[in-house]
Amino acid sequence: MVPRPGNLGCVSREGVTPQSEDFSAWYNEVVIQAELVDRGPVRGTMVIRPYGYRMWELLQADLDGRIKEAGHGNACFPMFIPESYFKREAEHVEGFSPELAVVTHAGGKELEEPLVVRPTSETVIGEYMAKWIDSHRDLPLLLNQWANVVRWELRPRMFLRTTEFLWQEGHTAHADEDDAMRETMWALDAYAGVARELAAMPVVPGEKTASERFAGAERTYTIEGMMRDGRALQAGTSHYLGTNFAKVFDIQYQDEEGKLVHAHTTSWGMSTRMIGGIIMTHGDDKGIVLPPRIAPYQVVIVPIGRGDAAERTIPAARELAAELKKAGVRVHVDDNRPQLSPGFKFNDWEMRGVPVRLELGPRDLDGGVVTLARRLGDQGKEQVPLDRAAELLPGILEDFQAFLYDRAERYREEHTATIDTWDDFPAQVAGGWARVFHCGRIECEDEIKADTAATPRCIPLDAPEETGTCFRCGRPAAYGRRILFGRSY
Repeated sequence: MVPRPGNLGCVSREGVTPQSEDFSAWYNEVVIQAELVDRGPVRGTMVIRPYGYRMWELLQADLDGRIKEAGHGNACFPMFIPESYFKREAEHVEGFSPELAVVTHAGGKELEEPLVVRPTSETVIGEYMAKWIDSHRDLPLLLNQWANVVRWELRPRMFLRTTEFLWQEGHTAHADEDDAMRETMWALDAYAGVARELAAMPVVPGEKTASERFAGAERTYTIEGMMRDGRALQAGTSHYLGTNFAKVFDIQYQDEEGKLVHAHTTSWGMSTRMIGGIIMTHGDDKGIVLPPRIAPYQVVIVPIGRGDAAERTIPAARELAAELKKAGVRVHVDDNRPQLSPGFKFNDWEMRGVPVRLELGPRDLDGGVVTLARRLGDQGKEQVPLDRAAELLPGILEDFQAFLYDRAERYREEHTATIDTWDDFPAQVAGGWARVFHCGRIECEDEIKADTAATPRCIPLDAPEETGTCFRCGRPAAYGRRILFGRSY
């Protein structure tokens, strides 16, 4: 259950900066004004408010169901990890070193060994996989953890990059590469499903280039979504770790012939950054826009009228809400703020992104109807028979969910172009993505980033096989297909 909105008194909400004027400012303002989040007491931390946390709970429930259905078990590992665990995997610690938060004192004295506050759990889970795995019969070992992690961000932004955030991290061990790769791709498909089906975000699944891989991974896969400023958001990642961590942490099993063999491991994660992705994929100058499947309230009913009129409309609104709840709709009646005008409430719920608003006044009751307004669309308001509202609303919400997905997909396609020359590249990535041939050299990627701030987002899994020359340096292209470049969050 989502708590009722806070007591706003008679203070009007401020308008937000238009997206076209400053998208970053717009985002920073709407997440605060929509009461999703507040700034924490330590730089870069956030307080997720009940309205925003309910979005995370809905996402978590959906993803957790997929994880459990695939046979994974939830576990909980310590958030304090001995520093020596990280140092045993050199590439891993090098990748995370700038982001680590380290505890050196506790209980009033200096610790014999510093403790790292969990930035990710490959090292500590690897230690216990080695204890729990003896035989090929112990494989695959399928673990998942819901946890908070700490990464010391230099340029924090609510939900997108914060010093502390919430996430899910899967960790699995397998007998061979084929089984581990099936797991890696299963996780990627699960993330794409959550993004598309729940968040109405049309993501592109693909593989990361070598420079963009997770530290210590053999292969990294990602789902990339385009935000409404044309930038990319990495919304979930899945990593095939090969035997790198298994060799460091001695994760071995006895095969059917009695030989000791190193396991192949994977890790994969999705975090509260997805909440920021939803805001930036669908929002507009009026505030956030929520897909119904992720909305804390799918429908808000605003009773209109005071005095005798309110005595009629409020009970009717509550009765309608009860019918909608029976139909499986998450609904809220805005009946506890009599000091605020209907117009203020309409704007307030638009800021909060509620998919459908129902207005119920004395004239509506006399006519046996309720007035319906969608959060987006040019259809304006319409009247729905009051006695059929509970029957019609589930379909209306599903249509709105599909509308948001199609709208976001059209936007992405309109802002993605096939580019063959360097001259055309900077303008394209200033507000969208470019499909290009690239040589695959890290030096070339670095030069492109220095000149345009664009990076390789992924090698799309569904891209057709093609050959060509690098748009930047003219060398033969790698990967056998075009890859996506764009600026990112």
